[in-house]
Amino acid sequence: MKRYDLIIVGGGLAGSEASWQAASRGLEVLLYEMRPVQTTPAHQTPWLAELVCSNSLKSAAPDTAPGLLKEELRGLGSLVLRMADAARIPAGSALAVDREQFARSVSEAIVNHPAITVVREEVRDIPVDTPTIIATGPLTSEALSERISQWTGERDLYFHDSISPIIDAQTVDDTKAFFASRHEEGEAGDYLNCPLTKEDYLRFHTALTQAAVVPFHGFEEPRYFEACLPIEEIASRGLDALAYGPMRPVGLVDSRGRRDFYAVVQLRRENQMGSAFNMVGFQTKMTYPEQKRVFRLIPGLEQAEFLRFGSLHRNTYINSPKLLRDTLQLRVRENLFFAGQITGVEGYTESIATGLLAGLNAVRLVQGCDLLVPPPFTALGALVRYIAYATSEPFQPMNINFGLLPDLPQRVRGKRERRQHMVRRAVAAAEQWRASVGAFLGG
Repeated sequence: MKRYDLIIVGGGLAGSEASWQAASRGLEVLLYEMRPVQTTPAHQTPWLAELVCSNSLKSAAPDTAPGLLKEELRGLGSLVLRMADAARIPAGSALAVDREQFARSVSEAIVNHPAITVVREEVRDIPVDTPTIIATGPLTSEALSERISQWTGERDLYFHDSISPIIDAQTVDDTKAFFASRHEEGEAGDYLNCPLTKEDYLRFHTALTQAAVVPFHGFEEPRYFEACLPIEEIASRGLDALAYGPMRPVGLVDSRGRRDFYAVVQLRRENQMGSAFNMVGFQTKMTYPEQKRVFRLIPGLEQAEFLRFGSLHRNTYINSPKLLRDTLQLRVRENLFFAGQITGVEGYTESIATGLLAGLNAVRLVQGCDLLVPPPFTALGALVRYIAYATSEPFQPMNINFGLLPDLPQRVRGKRERRQHMVRRAVAAAEQWRASVGAFLGG
């Protein structure tokens, strides 16, 4: 039987990135992915690195925290981010991708790597003798979740995440919708916008707040991640919560120069052809019939055909500050790493980042070298410090943001200027760190 240097459980964004980083540095990698033998409530395809919620990896602008993290990952040779750049579709300053092209290209790279063996079966226990990375994501199977709970002594850590609907582009009424990007960022055709008058908005809000939703199981509490709330949950927080949130019209002007909309629903391209659109910020747990009824009240979507309805699924994550080191190793077992959303990072880019670091550190462990801890001034370092040392109770999943980076030594007036200083400091720290590690990062 072939001997492997590293076992990785989970072929999502983190597991795929970790596999590539380790295999590219000489390790023989065994990658387990249970799909399509066993499905999940959210996945649709057998591809590795499938994006199940939005098709956007958020901002690519270098003066934003997500953009800064992307630049750091590019500098570290991230395979998954390279594939995302190659599959990019118009979305203003955001890095949005053609889902199928992206997942297919990542899958082909991983499957065709001579040092990676992909096995399609569920892992129900944690390997003991071989260095292992658990990157099963928020949709970890019940059996493995139970084993992780037994290993860590932690139970009942989860939140509920929602998926936005996808609409057939040909069924959108383009006499009512218009193409434009907010504040004219990107190309004019990046987003298709459905404007609402105040009367339209009030009718939609009433229907949304009264719509039937899929109930929780009796043993579950409704715990949401604040950055990905169901649209009906936002609506319940106040009459204008949507108009000042995902339906805000600020910065949008139609082809006739109109900008006096009360609210706007934005649709973002799902693929290169523009044959499908994602309802931006419209993740929901409404029943399917109610989604069709309520969303067709939006001007331009009266005849909309849904290629995928929105849905709700339970996400699982561990109590990382109690369990993980800043190397992503389990504190009580140095050859067991965790990566991706199961660690409590939230977001695609953040998952890629932890997968990359776990893969690099698994190599360092096998080689008997000191493990890597990114500088805290970098976006990657700040993210890792959060999941390893967060003090808030209870521990909550987090996207990368400037609030995670250390304060500047001097006071800088203005939010934009402060962020620019943080970006410059992060870029310098990342360059110095890469130089100190030397040839290892070159793969």
